[in-house]
Amino acid sequence: MKPIISASELVSESAGPRPPVLLDVRWSLGGPPGRPEYEAGHLPGAVYVDLDAELAGPPGAGGRHPLPDVAAFGAAMRRAGVSAGTPVVVYDGGLGWGAARAWWLLRWTGHPDVRVLDGGLAAWPGELSKDVPAPAPGDFEPRPGALPLLDADAAASLARSGLLLDARAAERYRGDVEPIDRVGGHIPGAVSAPTTENVAGDGRFRPAEELAARFAGLGAGTAGEIGVYCGSGVSGAHEVLALELAGFRAALYAGSWSEWSADPARPVATGPDPQ
Repeated sequence: MKPIISASELVSESAGPRPPVLLDVRWSLGGPPGRPEYEAGHLPGAVYVDLDAELAGPPGAGGRHPLPDVAAFGAAMRRAGVSAGTPVVVYDGGLGWGAARAWWLLRWTGHPDVRVLDGGLAAWPGELSKDVPAPAPGDFEPRPGALPLLDADAAASLARSGLLLDARAAERYRGDVEPIDRVGGHIPGAVSAPTTENVAGDGRFRPAEELAARFAGLGAGTAGEIGVYCGSGVSGAHEVLALELAGFRAALYAGSWSEWSADPARPVATGPDPQ
């Protein structure tokens, strides 16, 4: 199943016999909370999911957005009406990062039918709603392990033995600037692959063949296993989704640079060269 859905397809499915559960995951790095935007207008029937509180654990040794406690994540999804046998569509304000984080977590914990609304809220052609729904509780029970996951040591190893992609902006990869974490640069051996290059100007994903060519040019398909990291495991999930669209399976290093760079003992590379 394709991991994205167009707005027109969502309109059709929402009116069909198995309408999907809709999750609004509006979030921006360093930006205001998404709930006020949700309350000002959202897709009819959509439930707000707080990325910082429900799709991540408390910041700490595991980075700025460590994986959430599995039981707490399952409870949050059931409160939102998520069931194992019901399709789920997630969306955000347009970048796709927050939606991709929810997509990855649900897929990683075993939900078989999760898609991201391509283009986010801006692609929706219908009216928005201010009504806050109270869905019947779902029955989803998370079972982690359905998607590959890396820790710091595995990411370091993959950078040497396969292909490790850095989904952050190129200037952060090079270490020219680092506005958030302790130090700038990248994991030695990682290849720069900004996730912003996976989408067109309207926020929709580029065609699968374009994405396949992009990732092949970076070494996918010839380098063995593929891994992805970013700043804190959010935009990296978006790159994992883009890779799946392109036909490649990739593991996510969830702790990402925020975890890696917090440990002074871990090596840091700077400049445009992977090493």
